[in-house]
Order: sequence, then C-alpha cells, then structure tokens
Amino acid sequence: MLQHDAERPVIEPAFLTTNVILAYGAYALGTASPGPSNLAVMATAMHQGRRAALVVALGVVCGSALWGVLAAFGLGALLAGYSKSLVVLKVLGGLYLLWLAFKSARSALQVSRPALQMASTRSTVQGLFLRGAAMHLTNPKAIFVWLSIVALALPAGAQGSQALGIVAGCVPIGVAVFCSYALVFSTAAARRVYQRTHRWFEGTLAVLFGYAGLRMLASRAAL
Repeated sequence: MLQHDAERPVIEPAFLTTNVILAYGAYALGTASPGPSNLAVMATAMHQGRRAALVVALGVVCGSALWGVLAAFGLGALLAGYSKSLVVLKVLGGLYLLWLAFKSARSALQVSRPALQMASTRSTVQGLFLRGAAMHLTNPKAIFVWLSIVALALPAGAQGSQALGIVAGCVPIGVAVFCSYALVFSTAAARRVYQRTHRWFEGTLAVLFGYAGLRMLASRAAL
C-alpha cells in the first residue's frame, strides 16, 4: 500500500508552476508597456488629477478582466464563430481611438496652457470608469491575448475554474500597474511638466492614438 502511494505522480499546485509564473510575467510586461490604455490613464492623471485617473485605471482593469473571464470559459472560440460581431467591435474600437486622437490634437492646437482640474468636475465617476473600460471592451483582440496567457499557464484540458484562478491572479497585477501610472503622472511635478509641454505631449498622444485606431481599422487579420 505504501509502495503504491509512493508511485503516484505528485501533482504540483497550479500556482507554483513555471508556466504560471511566465504567464504572470507576460501579463505584467504587456500591461506596463506603452499602449492606448496606459496613455489614457496618463492623460487623465495630468488633466484631471489622481482621483479621476484611478477611476479610469480601475475601468481599464475591469474591462480587461471581463475579457479574461470570457477567455477562461472558452468563449474566445465561440466569439470567433461570430466574425461579424467581432468586426463591429473592431470598428467601434478603431473609431474610439480616433476620437481620442482628435481630442488630443485639438488640445495640442491650443496656444494657452490648459487649466488643470484637481478633481473630475466635468466628468462623473461613472463616465470615467466607462471610459477606461471602453479601452478594452472595444478591442476584441484582448480576449485572444487572454487565451494565450491562459494557454501558457495551464496544461491542455484544464478546467475553467483553474483558468479563472489565473485571471484572478492577473487582476491585482493590472491594478498595480495602471494605478501606478495614475499615481506617478498625477504628481505635482508631472502636472507642472505637462503644463509646460502640453502641446508636444498632446500632439504625441494624437499621433499614437491615431496610429492605433487606423491600425485596428485596417487590420485584415482574423480576430
């Protein structure tokens, strides 16, 4: 009996595997690298202050987590079967990014220094949260990024509950990364720099948002 038990394979806990650590690392690098969501948090922090930026950051994380939950339940393959719906999402996402590019370009053309708002007086908390969530919810490619993370972390045939555990582990990483952007770029020093260089900063945002939007609209790859 003892010999039989000794021959049983030892099942390593999912949270201790090398692949899980690699998946978390890939997620951390992906969220920390410059992208539309990071830029949106940065811009909000310097325009409207820390509180507004943190709300946008939480919206970004929740939008990303929703795609992660869908990926955990294997809905990526289901959504792939509805290519028209994904095309609509891609178009909406591209247009949203172009709208952000237009706003940044309009701000860059202002000669006077912008009046920074220390509180979100012109944006409701709900509006700020939805703005952040829209950065991911209008990008259907996000679910396939999550599918790759889940596939990297878990062996084939893993249960949905295990995949949800991976998603749950990524959420605090996303919160830490995006909230760090909100905290750093809402400091008094960062806001003073923005006031001096707002035309260059907004012009750069316009180019980056515009490029991301056009790239999303022009993409012919299957989502």
